[in-house]
Amino acid sequence: MIALSELESCKVLAELLVNFIPGGVIFSIVERDTFVWVKASSSFSIEAIKVGNKLNDSSTTMQAVRQKEVLIQNIPRTVYGKRVSIISIPVLDNNGDAVGAFSIIVPKLHPVAAAFDDFAPILAEMFLEGAFLYMSDLTKIAYAQSSKKFDLPSVKVGNDLSDDDIAYHVIKTKQPIIDEIDASRFGMPLHIANFPLTDDEGDLVATIGIVTPKKTAFTLREMSSNLESSLTGIAAAIEELSASATQIHSNEEDLNSHIKEIIDISEKINEVSDFIKEIADETKMLGLNAAIEAARAGDAGRGFGVVAEEIRKLSAQSKSTVPKIKQLTETIKTKVEEARHKSNQSLDASQGQAAASEEITASIEEITSMSTELSNIAKTL
Repeated sequence: MIALSELESCKVLAELLVNFIPGGVIFSIVERDTFVWVKASSSFSIEAIKVGNKLNDSSTTMQAVRQKEVLIQNIPRTVYGKRVSIISIPVLDNNGDAVGAFSIIVPKLHPVAAAFDDFAPILAEMFLEGAFLYMSDLTKIAYAQSSKKFDLPSVKVGNDLSDDDIAYHVIKTKQPIIDEIDASRFGMPLHIANFPLTDDEGDLVATIGIVTPKKTAFTLREMSSNLESSLTGIAAAIEELSASATQIHSNEEDLNSHIKEIIDISEKINEVSDFIKEIADETKMLGLNAAIEAARAGDAGRGFGVVAEEIRKLSAQSKSTVPKIKQLTETIKTKVEEARHKSNQSLDASQGQAAASEEITASIEEITSMSTELSNIAKTL
């Protein structure tokens, strides 16, 4: 009990303590059923507790006045919009009659809410890309803490919960929810985890959530996807190149075979030229013998001598043609040899090209595999 004469001392003490109590406090004095003095800390206030407001007859304070005893009660959220504890102490006059009450109202906070301002700033900075922590009561955002690297300006203390909020669904289901959302809502992909908080009686009273950006993971996924797409295109082009190299190799083999056949034909032409030369030499001898016999025969062999002369001329012409044929044949042979040399070089180059294409294809397959693994790693970030 408090004597009426001591009430002023209580007011002085209350004014000294009002901003030193963690979580905030409201001190009030009631005369009969009306608030005549209220002192609230800067961090905690209740709209209904103001000087001039009247109390309901069933309130804790009015019961304490009637019963002349100190009452302590936990008040549900439905009364003041917040869960609070009230201590009401009757004020007695010199006759011992209860003429009012001195009340102390403190918010009934969940332990996590009471410690939020201590742990949230530290925890928010422990994530590589930063984090955003928040708590909600059953209807709105009650606490929020951003990091230096990451913030959600649209999520503010006092915002009402909507059916788009994960906290809203946690309250409805009373189950934790961990989810990822795309960039359409906040401009970047986010990872959100929200958990229900219950009081000592097991009733759901709040939620706590942590939001982390997935910018790095999103960038890695995009890079991995672009890399995989590019590698697929490169691999397809190299496969075509490899197929072309194989075809070129096959064509070069056929060309090389044809060149060998031409060389063989040139050799045969040379053999024919040698044979023609032999015939020319034999014909020349026959013509010479015929001329000798015609001279012996005199006038009777004159016609035979003309024929012999023509045979010698034909022999001489055939013999003079042979070197030209041989020269042309040698020229063809030389050119063909050059072509064959170039063909062999092309053949070797096409073989090397095909081998290099196979190695590049194998390397690209390995990079593609690494790209897929990179994408999987990004999904875990």
